[in-house]
Amino acid sequence: MSILDVTQWERFLADYPDAHVLQTAAWGELKAAFGWRPIRVQAGPCGAQILFRQLPLGLTVGYIPKGPVGSGWQALWPEVEEVCRQQHAIFLKVEPDSWEEQPFSAGDELPGSSPTDPIQPRRTVEVSLEGSPEDWLSRMRQKTRYNVRLAEKKEVVVKENADVTGFYHLMQETGNRDQFGVHSLAYYQRAYDLFASQGACALLTAEYFGKPLASVMVFAHGRRAWYFYGASGNDERNRMPAYLAQFEAMRWAAARGCQVYDLWGIPDVDEEELEKQFSGREDGLWGVYRFKRGFGGTVRRSSGAWDKVFQPFLYQAYRLYARRRGGE
Repeated sequence: MSILDVTQWERFLADYPDAHVLQTAAWGELKAAFGWRPIRVQAGPCGAQILFRQLPLGLTVGYIPKGPVGSGWQALWPEVEEVCRQQHAIFLKVEPDSWEEQPFSAGDELPGSSPTDPIQPRRTVEVSLEGSPEDWLSRMRQKTRYNVRLAEKKEVVVKENADVTGFYHLMQETGNRDQFGVHSLAYYQRAYDLFASQGACALLTAEYFGKPLASVMVFAHGRRAWYFYGASGNDERNRMPAYLAQFEAMRWAAARGCQVYDLWGIPDVDEEELEKQFSGREDGLWGVYRFKRGFGGTVRRSSGAWDKVFQPFLYQAYRLYARRRGGE
């Protein structure tokens, strides 16, 4: 069995520059600071970063986010299962980096696994960064294009900075207003420190005469960039700062060589339903979809996730606990 350390895993990923950012060593180190243990396994041209969450009595749950990486998954699965048993995993959740219309090979499925709900948002909007910024604007919906230009006219300026504390305060303001939970300051700081040191993360803040109005934390790896975290304050919202912040994040991603900007997370319903309901719903991800749809991207849906169960009774108990906890 080949268990890789951080340096070895980064060397392995160098052959797969378009691997998902959630499979990078930096992401594993981020999760390690907040209750997970990353173990990186390789079998020939295939590998996976597995995250283990510790439970009572020495038990764990395992999770492969947006992996495995490489080809020939069949050779990897026995190694992964052995690691899971060594870690006393109740189950392993695998969430491949693939799309519904372009799934992985049927022979690559984890033997004995069953389809299940993914952890990451299943549906997203991908914006093409082909062409110039003027080309991007031309592909946007008219209102979004207008708002980007309005922000510039209204003297909003976007600056790259390292003020994670200021970003966190804006996140708190956004969470309180829109009724969603936010990570801790320590989490955002650790994420920024790990990725920005590699040039793989930027914090971009839209300001009006020095006052922060909106901010995005964007990540990049290979030809893709992801908008994971964004915030906007309650003041000066008529200046449309969030639109300009996104536009400048797209510029940053393109300057790094990215070809796709992933807006990360919209309601998991088909496009016809999205267009029917987006203007009248505020619950869940509907509010953010109304914002994201304007950037002229393509709606895509992941191929889903599988669970491989090692301890069936405990798995059912864990799922019941998770459902009750989610409903609180």
